[in-house]
Amino acid sequence: MNERQSVGECSRSTSHSSHQDVEDDRMIAVVLSEEYAKLDGAVARRLSNLAPVPHVPRINSYIPNVNDASLDHQRLLQRLNVYGLCEVKVSGDGNCQFRALSDQMYKSPEYHKHIRKEIVKQLKDHRSLYEGYVPMKYKHYYKKMAKSGEWGDHLTLQAAADKFAAKICLLTSFRDTCFIEITPLYQPPKCELWLSFWSEVHYNSLYEIRGVFLVKQVGISGRFTSHFIDTLIG
Repeated sequence: MNERQSVGECSRSTSHSSHQDVEDDRMIAVVLSEEYAKLDGAVARRLSNLAPVPHVPRINSYIPNVNDASLDHQRLLQRLNVYGLCEVKVSGDGNCQFRALSDQMYKSPEYHKHIRKEIVKQLKDHRSLYEGYVPMKYKHYYKKMAKSGEWGDHLTLQAAADKFAAKICLLTSFRDTCFIEITPLYQPPKCELWLSFWSEVHYNSLYEIRGVFLVKQVGISGRFTSHFIDTLIG
């Protein structure tokens, strides 16, 4: 067997293994989603008296400086304290929106690649719904959004709401906008996803302070362990 054949077979083997890993992750995520469905609505009850402002899909533009971002986060933490909520913090690696959505749907941020892939597919398959909000070549936009580490924006949130038939609720750090609600365009929502959003730079997943069930993956075997938290995550 020559070197080219060896490389080819190795590539096919790696590709098959990678595909199987994705399928295994997807199946685990589905099981987790069903197992923890009983937690749905807990945050909604805490914020039932808030009036949401209309959501306007748009891409990222303004990025605040460090001082403004710090002040905004303090404002958000105060609001979380008022409503008895805590953030499950996700990595700030450019995938935070997708990680936070993954945590809400599957009780783990580790399925962010699957979430991103589904959102980008929604953007590609339903171009007419979203193109008007993109001030650049649309194909360039969704190809850029397909890359790991590319920040999600308000348009990807709308696409997520449409794709997953979910009402996405944002508790924000904005001075004049505490609560933003994003609903599917052409179907009733089947679930609610709650995120915190501060200073246009970071998303986290939201839960009630008591009874938050966190799931952490252990090793590469796909086994999971869990624990409860009773205080605000610092």
